[in-house]
Amino acid sequence: MEYDGLLIAGGPGNPTLVQSLIQNVKKVLESDRKEPLFGISTGNLITGLAAGAKSYKMPMPNRGQNQPVLNITNRQAFITAQNHGYALDNTLPAGWKPLFVNVNDQTNEGIMHESKPFFAVQFHPEVSPGPTDTEYLFDSFFSLIKKGKGTTITSVLPKPALVASRVEVSKVLILGSGGLSIGQAGEFDYSGSQAVKAMKEENVKTVLMNPNIASVQTNEVGLKQADSVYFLPITPQFVTEVIKAERPDGLILGMGGQTALNCGVELFKRGVLKEYGVKVLGTSVESIMATEDRQLFSDKLNEINEKIAPSFAVESIEAALKAADTIGYPVMIRSAYALGGLGSGICPNKETLLDLSTKAFAMTNQILVERSVTGWKEIEYEVVRDADDNCVTVCNMENVDAMGVHTGDSVVVAPAQTLSNAEFQMLRRTSINVVRHLGIVGECNIQFALHPTSMEYCIIEVNARLSRSSALASKATGYPLAFIAAKIALGIPLPEIKNVVSGKTSACFEPSLDYMVTKIPRWDLDRFHGTSSKIGSSMKSVGEVMAIGRTFEESFQKALRMCHPSVDGFTPRLPMNKEWPSNLDLRKELSDPSSTRIYAIAKALEDNMSLEEIERLTSIDKWFLYKMRDILSMEKTLKGLNSESISEETLRKAKEIGFSDKQISKCLGLTEAQTRELRLKKNVRPWVKQIDTLAAEYPSVTNYLYVTYNGQEHDINFDEHGMMVLGCGPYHIGSSVEFDWCAVSSIRTLRQLGKKTVVVNCNPETVSTDFDECDKLYFEELSLERILDIYHQEACNGCIISVGGQIPNNLAVPLYKNGVKIMGTSPLQIDRAEDRSIFSAVLDELKVAQAPWKAVNTLNEALEFAKSVGYPCLLRPSYVLSGSAMNVVFSEDEMKKFLEEATRVSQEHPVVLTKFVEGAREVEMDAVGKDGRVISHAISEHVEDAGVHSGDATLMLPTQTISQGAIEKVKDATRKIAKAFAISGPFNVQFLVKGNDVLVIECNLRASRSFPFVSKTLGVDFIDVATKVMTGEQIDEQYLPTLERPIIPADYVAIKAPMFSWPRLRDADPILRCEMASTGEVACFGEGIHTAFLKAMLSTGFKLPQKGILIGIQQSFRPRFLGVAEQLHNEGFKLFATEATSDWLNANNVPATPVAWPSQEGQNPSLSSIRKLIKDGSIDLVINLPNNNTKFVHDNYVIRRTAVDSGIALLTNFQVTKLFAEAMQKSRTVDSKSLFHYRQYSAGKGA
Repeated sequence: MEYDGLLIAGGPGNPTLVQSLIQNVKKVLESDRKEPLFGISTGNLITGLAAGAKSYKMPMPNRGQNQPVLNITNRQAFITAQNHGYALDNTLPAGWKPLFVNVNDQTNEGIMHESKPFFAVQFHPEVSPGPTDTEYLFDSFFSLIKKGKGTTITSVLPKPALVASRVEVSKVLILGSGGLSIGQAGEFDYSGSQAVKAMKEENVKTVLMNPNIASVQTNEVGLKQADSVYFLPITPQFVTEVIKAERPDGLILGMGGQTALNCGVELFKRGVLKEYGVKVLGTSVESIMATEDRQLFSDKLNEINEKIAPSFAVESIEAALKAADTIGYPVMIRSAYALGGLGSGICPNKETLLDLSTKAFAMTNQILVERSVTGWKEIEYEVVRDADDNCVTVCNMENVDAMGVHTGDSVVVAPAQTLSNAEFQMLRRTSINVVRHLGIVGECNIQFALHPTSMEYCIIEVNARLSRSSALASKATGYPLAFIAAKIALGIPLPEIKNVVSGKTSACFEPSLDYMVTKIPRWDLDRFHGTSSKIGSSMKSVGEVMAIGRTFEESFQKALRMCHPSVDGFTPRLPMNKEWPSNLDLRKELSDPSSTRIYAIAKALEDNMSLEEIERLTSIDKWFLYKMRDILSMEKTLKGLNSESISEETLRKAKEIGFSDKQISKCLGLTEAQTRELRLKKNVRPWVKQIDTLAAEYPSVTNYLYVTYNGQEHDINFDEHGMMVLGCGPYHIGSSVEFDWCAVSSIRTLRQLGKKTVVVNCNPETVSTDFDECDKLYFEELSLERILDIYHQEACNGCIISVGGQIPNNLAVPLYKNGVKIMGTSPLQIDRAEDRSIFSAVLDELKVAQAPWKAVNTLNEALEFAKSVGYPCLLRPSYVLSGSAMNVVFSEDEMKKFLEEATRVSQEHPVVLTKFVEGAREVEMDAVGKDGRVISHAISEHVEDAGVHSGDATLMLPTQTISQGAIEKVKDATRKIAKAFAISGPFNVQFLVKGNDVLVIECNLRASRSFPFVSKTLGVDFIDVATKVMTGEQIDEQYLPTLERPIIPADYVAIKAPMFSWPRLRDADPILRCEMASTGEVACFGEGIHTAFLKAMLSTGFKLPQKGILIGIQQSFRPRFLGVAEQLHNEGFKLFATEATSDWLNANNVPATPVAWPSQEGQNPSLSSIRKLIKDGSIDLVINLPNNNTKFVHDNYVIRRTAVDSGIALLTNFQVTKLFAEAMQKSRTVDSKSLFHYRQYSAGKGA
């Protein structure tokens, strides 16, 4: 038979059954014919058997689209599609050798002849659907044919790459991300913690630099912690000092977000890394710069003819306008070296471009002006590449919201749902090509815009570091991206790294998902006065949740509830019991993306708007809209039924598409408890499923779990009876990484005590949702229904609710009433403390001083009380966190406005009014009680006077201005409260101190956000102590800071400073109120208060002024402010001031240049414009201390907002301003010591 090449292929099955074919192939192999032979799948087995090898039936077949194989000739790994249950053994005859092996089970995946053009592979390089990574083998086969007889296979296969050697380092510096802000949140605590674990596993010493004291990674003690921790600003100056002191030979930049990346680039440019011999591990700085610099990025992609939107990188407003004219409006602008879309926006016209580019250039030197692809699909891939050029795409994700909404503000699903195989493979192939060309080593994220009706795409950006999407992908797939990236950074090849989730397979694979993940952002835009609910290309969300289900409907509804406990699921009703405005324009609500658009879609569906119209207005793919409509259809069905008429089938179907018991109860006219009883009676129960990263294609048992109604059996056994710990849920204002620290600390203590742990949380950014932090991890809703499901299924022996913040704390009483054993303080006592009126009554009984108060249910009662005590009054609802709806009320009009808001957020409990004490200092008591006795405590003091929420306050530990007499009163009141509420566990009490007068504000019978701060400052883990108390363990109190034997640092001071995200929140008024606004915190240490304060301020991104300071203060501050102004003048700053303030300063011999109010600019030519002075760089600090009783309220707002939008430092509190002026005068040099150095010095003195 004449042929140029012989191709042998076949389906799965026992190859020995085709003996005639084997004999025919044997004749070919033994003949003198030298035409190429290529075997595929069964063709590999037939070729091997024909050559004389043997085959065997595998105990576990290799099937699926993500089987990793390794090319023996060049050590290159590939992802392949396979479907076989038989393999060749090791009996290959002389002249033959293996070509490929399976990375996981080391079985044969291909053979080749050493001198003849014969080769075969066990996998399918031609598969569709599936990866096309090994299609090159057909090119090799055709090359053999073209080259003619006698050519060997090795001559046409890709040449072996230069194998990278292990990076030899002994000490590595890891840069963290600093305090949490919008766009850069808790995901970097997760990634940094993973990196530290990886380094420790490889016996590499780690030095961690991160001022985020609430983070888990900055713990100083523990097997999973860094060897040295520095609470210092992540700036070139301080990092250089740490490099000098620690002399690391390696540096990791990819685990600290944009902060670490930008700092590393600057250190590289300054030559610091070269000077001290520090290697950047993983992706090189040159590659980082190629992804961050918009022009370099565009140039690199053009080198490989990759598709990007038409664009120009520009460095001036004039160039931006010219670029837009060339491209044509609308255009999109993006800032270089920015995170979370900061400085970006869609510009439909020249005016918008002028406004946005002016603000962008205040933050960066370069922006990209590109064609807008608003309305296209947004698709993301997470790619991992090692130094040997092995590449895998770990996860692909699809944004439900189209291009135009930042991915951090979009609903996201994984895996992508609306892509064809051709689209999926096209983007996967492009991702790998781009990552290889850019030289990424480690993990990166690549974002695409894909035209909804064609195959046209363009690359939006590449993040050459761990990102928010990376954290989501890690938790969605179970693949620990940060851990793997850290190992790769040390030069370890992917095939040699184990899949730590399954424990049995290699990390060189692409996870299979037999479930659906939905991420929904959490916004708190109501907290920010003046900001819009509209969302766009610049991120605004403060947190996110991730839900897992077997269908989109199930995971989508779960995610909506996770985001807001007040939300029942996909309904037309807004969160927090809000009403739609009477003049709602539903079409505009759909076409203009906002934080409430998802509920507007539900409303449109309820109003029978067509799917075509909704798709046209939202650009959301109709596939998602069909699924959403199904949910509304089921709700309509349920509303037509009752407890008698609903069938088991209908009830089960409702649960399968994500309906909660509470949701169903409202449709059927039942209580949630009655619906639960009905469901259990009909035997409609959920199943527990595991995430094994392998979709059960390979046998494994994992502890990473979720609950679904779309199943038929449990994946695991329930025989451990562990202790349940409830996590914090989504990060939002008031509940952030500090509560994850508390949860992780509690979990680790339980495990050290030998107790099994069951953790429930739904936040993909947390360390507590790392699979290896606990014995069983449920990525699930923090709801009564779901906690009861898990608690009873696991037969837990108790539940800790006091370490996760307000969400689990609010569940204490309902769980207790349903038979859950709550560990620690009784839920009945928690209820008494949370109810403001009951708590205040108890204080009266204890004769513990508090401001005059009254529980009110009506406006008249509130107005009468205010009249009796006089304004201002403090208005506080019950069962809230972070001062939600809490306000200082100065007038009758404000009382009407704020009372309505307070009753909306706390409908079941009365609102409490107290007389607001002006000029008082706030003091915090963080403590642990045991049977009503205080066994650990720490007292910290706010820098700001009362009126600023404790979460927005600057804390000092130890206290600096409080008298010993007042301290003793604080202790005495704490003693009485602990005893009265029989506290066993963590608690926090807040006090007002004015002179020697001490008044209680409130008490929280749970861990507070300052627990990590006081624990790390004093060197005593308060949550460790509290966990031992709650579980009845014996405690040695000898070394604890009891009320009688306090631990007070004598040689150092700690300052905790708030982190704000004002630049992200366009039009929000950057001023502090009773309601919390900060998104994160940092803390630093110093020998005195002033050095600690300056380091803390610098850690928040505060830029020390170099030239001029603009001052605007209300008249009441003048007597106290004069000394501050003198200090600033004496330090050499040029002072500018609004007219009246300028006149007063000059009259008191402090030179000040008058400036015009923004509303009066140009009216008096002799007065300079504030905006111009800021733009010219003459002003680099604004001090604005206004009141609301002035005709210049709006002008003051404009000044504050201009400062924020221009990247200028802003101070709006008198006490902070005073401390700043003192610090500038007294701390000309700031040290870079670690907390350990201060403690060591203190211990040395004591010795």
